[in-house]
Amino acid sequence: VDRLIYLVKDLDMISELEKGRINVQNSPFNIIALAQEVTDLLEIKAEKNNIKLVLNHPSNYPIKVMGDIEKIQQVLINLVVNAINYSNENTEIKIEFQETQERIKIMIKDQGVGIKQDDLDRIFERFFRVDKSRNRNQGGSGLGLAIVKHILEAHNQKIMVQSKFGKGSIFSFYLRKAD
Repeated sequence: VDRLIYLVKDLDMISELEKGRINVQNSPFNIIALAQEVTDLLEIKAEKNNIKLVLNHPSNYPIKVMGDIEKIQQVLINLVVNAINYSNENTEIKIEFQETQERIKIMIKDQGVGIKQDDLDRIFERFFRVDKSRNRNQGGSGLGLAIVKHILEAHNQKIMVQSKFGKGSIFSFYLRKAD
């Protein structure tokens, strides 16, 4: 029942995002504090898989960005949960930040199974699963990365991915700095 509830919520969200019906409430927030909340929330899930979550942030903490904090939180949760689900035991998942003049680049780096080049173009499609052999209890709905893509597009940004099969992946996106 819980799984069906999550699936219905994800389907509703992706439908609203695709129709452009989700409003983005742009306001300044501290991206470092939000990333810390997400790592705290997902730490137990990571520990169950013997994975360490590492938050690397610049020394000039906090960093204020513009965006919809709830939707960016969903982006971070989806990316970190994916990294946990596809990472090998006894590895690290790092959330890192790079500051430019006007933007902040947020990166989620894992040491997981990686993604084959042939699959990279499809990973943001609804219901696409890289590893079709994975048990349904391990994986999600196949909507997480599609939701990430649409939320970031609603922020006039895009999700980027670099991956080496067998080595891991880096998912990244930019947010505009708050004035």
